[in-house]
Amino acid sequence: MCGIAGKVSAQGGVDPALLERMCAAIEHRGPDSRGTFVEPGVGLGIQRLRVIDLETGDQPIQNEDGSVVVVLNGEIYNYRELRDELEGRGHRFSTRSDTEVLVHLYEDRGDDCVEALRGMFAFAIWDRRRRRLLLARDRLGKKPLFYAERNGELWFASEARAILQDPAIPRDMDPAAIDAFLRLQYVPSPASAFRALRKLPPAHRLVWEDGRSKISRYWQLSMVPDDSYGSEEEMKERIRAELLEATRLRLRSDVPLGAFLSGGVDSSAVVAAMAKTSSTPVKTFSIGFDVASFDETEHAREVAELFGTEHEEFRVQPEAVSVLPRLVWHYGEPFGDQAAIPTMYLAELTRRHVTVALTGDGGDENFAGYLHHQSALRFERLSILPPRVAGLAVPPLDTVGDGPRGDSFRSRARRTAHVVSAPTPAARYERILSHYYDSELADLYAPEFRAGLPSDSVAAHAIRDPYEASDAPETLGRALDADINSLLPGSFLVKVDIASMAHALEVRSPLLDHRFVEMAASLPASVKLDHGSSKRIFKDALRPWIPDHILDRPKQGFAVPVSDWLRGRLRDLPKDVLLDPRAVQRGIFRPEAVRRTIDRHESGREDLGKRIWLLIQLELWNQTFVDAPRSDPLALNV
Repeated sequence: MCGIAGKVSAQGGVDPALLERMCAAIEHRGPDSRGTFVEPGVGLGIQRLRVIDLETGDQPIQNEDGSVVVVLNGEIYNYRELRDELEGRGHRFSTRSDTEVLVHLYEDRGDDCVEALRGMFAFAIWDRRRRRLLLARDRLGKKPLFYAERNGELWFASEARAILQDPAIPRDMDPAAIDAFLRLQYVPSPASAFRALRKLPPAHRLVWEDGRSKISRYWQLSMVPDDSYGSEEEMKERIRAELLEATRLRLRSDVPLGAFLSGGVDSSAVVAAMAKTSSTPVKTFSIGFDVASFDETEHAREVAELFGTEHEEFRVQPEAVSVLPRLVWHYGEPFGDQAAIPTMYLAELTRRHVTVALTGDGGDENFAGYLHHQSALRFERLSILPPRVAGLAVPPLDTVGDGPRGDSFRSRARRTAHVVSAPTPAARYERILSHYYDSELADLYAPEFRAGLPSDSVAAHAIRDPYEASDAPETLGRALDADINSLLPGSFLVKVDIASMAHALEVRSPLLDHRFVEMAASLPASVKLDHGSSKRIFKDALRPWIPDHILDRPKQGFAVPVSDWLRGRLRDLPKDVLLDPRAVQRGIFRPEAVRRTIDRHESGREDLGKRIWLLIQLELWNQTFVDAPRSDPLALNV
């Protein structure tokens, strides 16, 4: 696990000092070593966290004759199998690292080398003979990759802050991306919060040559059910076998490893697979809260005892919001998932004990574990009501507003009207995932800011495009496909990657092994969400390993009581941040609308905590990045 950065230019040299600054900006991702490669027209940099081949695996790594150079962020889990294959074809290796397989695969297969990889990765390969750069990102988007392109030059890095070390790259925000953030709580690829930057989407390659770039997709998940399964017993056996294999590969490490454990189905499944695969006791780590409805530590302890793990816990208090400046700095773009707070602390705790942690990420996307998957089916049944008729209820319900809780009658009625009034199934699913309604943003936005937004939002494309492009034969499959292409890489994986790499912790996700994901996608929707029972086939597959009461307890999720915090000990935070003169002068929002939103939440009449949290994150990001002195390329460092 590492951070990579670099620049290529068709016009001349690359300043070695710039490359050093780019690496320094992401040193937290890989504090063990720094490596650079510089020659006319190219500079590659790497900050390495040593996990495999601690002695000879430092990067950049070259092939036998030095004609191919690579820097890698991530892990290639099937590197041993690939190495044996390559050595059989005459390739000579100088290290024991997983990274070196990339240069030899590129020699053999060119750009198609990426298709042989089983892992999480973002890498850059420089072909010195052809003066050609290949960038690639893993299939599910576990490892990030930003880039900027202008005037025949291209910059790339694991985090935006590295590219922003070059004063030539402006830090202006992209209003369309900001609008998408407020709707989705993240900025979806290929957009970036910075107008000058883009994100390479998951499962894509970028080839730069002669000052021009070309992007292509190399993998597409199919959601068509495989009718070769003879019975559900075969499905369950396949799930267990694939989980054990994916876990086995992720236990390859030359440093200590453990697992995040919430006590929920997915993390319990991974810990169970680790216990069955590992020859030593598993180390597990969990996070808790004093608010009982958000606390799962009791369940985590039970699972830890069941599998005899060495278990550690950490508790988060409202004072944890003092971590906000550091949180905003590390995420680099506005990021609204409140679970970033406990995830950051969990990563910090875990890194005290191990360098690698396995996690249960991916179970909900594979097997329909979220409430919004049930909502998609429920709203589909309600779609017999013409959208224009449903839309008649929107204005009066907007006037009344939400209820004091997210699950109150007023909140649910208003949400139903907004969703059912959507004109298409894809638009309906987009509204299910939205955190702000169009009418709310119309009221919040300052007129000039709103006038500068495109008519077709970035958020709409992020959800609707994969939903409509899916080959799934039914609604649930299309919803899962949309999640895997948008919500998963845009929000959930960003949350874990940034929080873990802030503490130089590598996180691996067996349930996001692409072969496991392909297997899950081939199962019929009816065995995933069965009469309101989420993840049914996955839970049934785990019953020989895990007791029923653990598998069947209600899902809690990894959230924080932000609405309570903003009415209690953090009551002053929204006004202090959002009504500060800097925020008002920014011209994004109407101050009176912001104040009204805060007052409605404080009074307890409506639960607007999550929406206020998004506004806070956006303003803090603007203060940290956009307002930073442009004359000082190191001003982003803390």
